[in-house]
Amino acid sequence: MTKTYVQTPWSLNDLFPSHDGPEITAAFEGLEKRAEAFEAYREKLTPDIDFEDFIDAIKDLEISTEMAHKLDSYPGLWFTADTQNQDAQALYARVQQFLAKIQNQTLFFSLWWKELDEENAQRLIARAEGYEYWLEEMRHYKPYTLSEAEEKVINIKDVNGVHALVTLYDAITNRYVFKVELDGEVKEMTRGQLMVLARSSNPDERAAAYQELYRVYGEDGPILGQMYQTLIRDWHAENIDLRGYTSPISARNLVNDLPDEVVNTLLDVCKKNAGVFQDYFKLKAKWLGVEKLRRYDIYAPVAESDKLFGFDEGVKLALDAFNDFDPRVSELAQKVFEADHIDSEVRKGKQDGAFCASVTPGHIPYVKVNYQGKVDDVATLAHELGHAVHAMLAFGHNIFTFHSALPMAENASTFAEMLLANRLLRQETDPAVRRDILFRQVDDAYATIMRQIFFAMFEVTAHDMVTEGATVDQLAEAYYKNLQEQFGDSVELSEEFKWEWVSIPHFLHVPFYVYAYSFGQLLVLSLYKQYKEEGQTFVPRYIKVLEAGGSASPVDICAEAGLDITKAEFWQGGFDVIKGMVEELAQIPIE
Repeated sequence: MTKTYVQTPWSLNDLFPSHDGPEITAAFEGLEKRAEAFEAYREKLTPDIDFEDFIDAIKDLEISTEMAHKLDSYPGLWFTADTQNQDAQALYARVQQFLAKIQNQTLFFSLWWKELDEENAQRLIARAEGYEYWLEEMRHYKPYTLSEAEEKVINIKDVNGVHALVTLYDAITNRYVFKVELDGEVKEMTRGQLMVLARSSNPDERAAAYQELYRVYGEDGPILGQMYQTLIRDWHAENIDLRGYTSPISARNLVNDLPDEVVNTLLDVCKKNAGVFQDYFKLKAKWLGVEKLRRYDIYAPVAESDKLFGFDEGVKLALDAFNDFDPRVSELAQKVFEADHIDSEVRKGKQDGAFCASVTPGHIPYVKVNYQGKVDDVATLAHELGHAVHAMLAFGHNIFTFHSALPMAENASTFAEMLLANRLLRQETDPAVRRDILFRQVDDAYATIMRQIFFAMFEVTAHDMVTEGATVDQLAEAYYKNLQEQFGDSVELSEEFKWEWVSIPHFLHVPFYVYAYSFGQLLVLSLYKQYKEEGQTFVPRYIKVLEAGGSASPVDICAEAGLDITKAEFWQGGFDVIKGMVEELAQIPIE
């Protein structure tokens, strides 16, 4: 019998049956005992340490790390499903405090490893099968590592400082209620529901959605802006003043194992290609029958199509698209539903947006979406399931090399969206819907590449400005100038968009995360081009890229696929694909 997919909250029982049961108590106690026992390795950590003692320490640390990931994930997932739940908030705070203590107890191992002489380090790495990249990567942090006492203070400080502030930001912003008048009736909405209107065929609804969004965020702008300023000051104090990174973004680049030069090249190429999207927006204005797009109209559909996809239909569309590529990919995605690890409902108090949480190797990932039936929602579902498939393909690695670096993490998800778009175009007979899909592909490329790159450039500016004493209003003006540079004369900007920056959670959650989206999209355009040219012979090579997880650097993983991400020409190739898409759209007669 064919399975019917229905919208449900997720089940966290595979982590813990409850927040106050014996299982979670045992997890706290077990981790505490393991951390205390791990102290015994301290006296064995000498330059000539026996390999067996070394590998035993790693395996002990591996078990503890897996336990910690599960304990950390439970309240985090619970909180995102209900940000107003006080029990979830309390447990999340308790876990963060506890894990900081555990991390401090085991910190001595990584500090010793970074300081070990090169000859003995290579002696041990040579025999540490499966852990080589993790061990090598850890040593890259040697120039930026502080003393054990200082590192412990930072761990404790973060729990009660930046982490607490980010949780407060989430609690405040996820309780926002947005009010819009539709058909003569004022309706209350979550942010996710409101942003459906941003792609409405009605220009007044699009304008109303953005105006209400930034009215609400703008009212709290001075407070949310102060939170961001505080996080920037903390980032600078730790990473520049104490650790000695050359720039704020360099700290993120090292986490991503990307040379600063590669990231700078990506940013430069994207900035030089802003005109590609500016030309697209001028073309889209013609399709919409207006002289110039307003910022409200960026994601406007070019044809009247309010087609909705039921959840069951949307899931099957995504799974069928995966199956066309490789049945194994579709089978892995189905495991998320079989495990009840997807939360697809729209609920008050639930965090807006979408994500995939990969906990440990062997544990089916958790997917959160807010599904409302638009084609965007189907694309988001495919995107997050792509993340889940990526994680499951990397199950063969240990906890230290399982998770991909952020730039590679957007690879499978964005590729999954392109597979879905291809499937929709093949089966869709309505010309209006087909045009909408074609334009939406470039809309999404803009949102994933250019928008994110200009976000990253704003972050660079904001970090510099805050350390020089800039006010919240000055940051808002800088953001508005960033938008003006991004759009040139192709889009008409409204004043309320100067508050968009306080509505971007990534700026607070993970500074400089956003360029990973641009990296991933441009990488996928290159890979997808190869797929269209090579057909099924491409599939095993691509699966191998995903199976690598975080077991090698992005540069090396891409090199395996025949891609040189150190060259500007590689990134320009992605823009050439987009330019071709825009030129193709320009050939379609305007109705």
